[in-house]
Amino acid sequence: MGDNTDGSSSAAQGAPLEDQEQAGSRLQFLNRLLGLRPEEAGSDDQDHEVTMSESGSAHAMLLNVRRMRDVRVQDVAVPRADVVGVPETAPLDEVVTVFRDSTFTRLPVFNETLDSPLGFVHLKDVALRFGFNGHDDSFNVKDLLRPLLYVPPSMPMSVLLQKMQTERIHMALVIDEYGGVDGLVTIEDLVEQIVGEIEDEHDTEDAAYWIEEAPGVYLCSARAPLHDFEQLASVDLLADELDEDVDTLGGLVFMLAGRVPLRGEVIPHPQGHEFEVVDADPRTVKRIRVRLRPGAILDRAAE
Repeated sequence: MGDNTDGSSSAAQGAPLEDQEQAGSRLQFLNRLLGLRPEEAGSDDQDHEVTMSESGSAHAMLLNVRRMRDVRVQDVAVPRADVVGVPETAPLDEVVTVFRDSTFTRLPVFNETLDSPLGFVHLKDVALRFGFNGHDDSFNVKDLLRPLLYVPPSMPMSVLLQKMQTERIHMALVIDEYGGVDGLVTIEDLVEQIVGEIEDEHDTEDAAYWIEEAPGVYLCSARAPLHDFEQLASVDLLADELDEDVDTLGGLVFMLAGRVPLRGEVIPHPQGHEFEVVDADPRTVKRIRVRLRPGAILDRAAE
């Protein structure tokens, strides 16, 4: 479904000349995107000649542009389990609610399941045509559909960015070898790989993995790194009796429950802590409220 051109900078020296020219063309496109002049961009063989006279941010951006040729779509895509969309039958109030709760400006639209995508709907189109209040019987989300791109996980990120710019389509679904949806990528995801995190009016000031609601009580993303949280809270959640290969809080809760727990369910920890599942779907846990046992402080000096 996608362009199979390989834009990797690690192409063999014996590659055909036209492949090398295509790679160079993509780099020139990215340099233009960032407003870099040819003398600032340099050639592929002159990465080491980028001098410290450039500003730190410009230097980092230039290196990120070149790194894009080695990064694949699968490396930056939002996993399928975290993709938020709406069915084609969704009424206006449901679509508005999903936009509000997710804070996204684009939502994929599907027929029954995400594996049957139809396109995407933009917040601006809903606002201009119908507003955000009340119910409108004439609303049909299919009337607002915009086209999606469908790309393989192995597509170089630089190729997808150029494709999005050329076709003016800023959302792509990642399709696996069986035709199913594997993830989602927006143009913002790609540009952030060059310039760093892009903050908009919906982003929080600090996109932290957790918020301390009260002493010993934390509202956490399921993706929060377990080791980092243990250091923050001075606890050892993965003690000897839980000798498992777990990297995130969500993984720990899944391991403790032996399944994907339901929203609202409270999962106990052997040491007396509690994990309340605040948000989840049938596939994954998304947010967790951690209640530490009073006095559960890890005294590492005593070990």
